[in-house]
Amino acid sequence: MVFIRDTELALRAGVALVNTLPDTDTEGVDRLETPADLAAFLVDYPYTGTMTRDEAELSAVRGIRGPLRALWDVDRDGAVPIVNAMLRDGRALPQLVIHDQFDWHIHATDDSAPLATRILVEVAMAFVEVIRADQWDRVRLCDADDCRSVYVDYSKNGSKRYCDTGNCGNRMNVNAYRRRRARESA
Repeated sequence: MVFIRDTELALRAGVALVNTLPDTDTEGVDRLETPADLAAFLVDYPYTGTMTRDEAELSAVRGIRGPLRALWDVDRDGAVPIVNAMLRDGRALPQLVIHDQFDWHIHATDDSAPLATRILVEVAMAFVEVIRADQWDRVRLCDADDCRSVYVDYSKNGSKRYCDTGNCGNRMNVNAYRRRRARESA
C-alpha cells in the first residue's frame, strides 16, 4: 500500500515513537529518557514549529506514547474513537501548507502548539487515512516471539510479519532454520 508522503512520514514517526516504550523493547529499555534521545528522534523525524527541547517537552512527548500505542491494540472500528479524541484534544484544524522542500501537505495544528500535540495530531491524521483507505490490516504487532514492537506494513502485497527495530525477521528465520536442522539430524 502506498500512502501519500506526509501520511507515511507521520505513520513512521508514530511507529518509532511507540517503539521507544520499554515494553516494546526486547531488553525492556526505554529509548526516550533524555532530551538527547528526543533530539535524536527529531533528527530522524523532523517537525516544524516551536520546540523547547527541555524536560517538560520530553515529558509531554513521552506522555503521548501510550495513547499512540493503544491504536495497535484495537481493530479499525475501535481506532475511530481514539483517533477522534486525539484530533479533538489537539484542537485539529487541518490546513494546506507548503514549506522548505515539501510540496503542499496538511498541517492540522498551529506551529506554536506544543510538540507533543503536533506529533499526536499528525499521527492521528495519518491514521484517519489508514482507516479511510480500509488498510487497517497493515497496522501490526511484530510476529517475533520475544518482541512487542509495532509497525505499519508498506509492502506491496501486505506480507510483512516483523518489525524493523530488533532484527526480528532474521532472528526468527535463524530460529526456524535451527529447528529444521535439529529435526533433520534427530
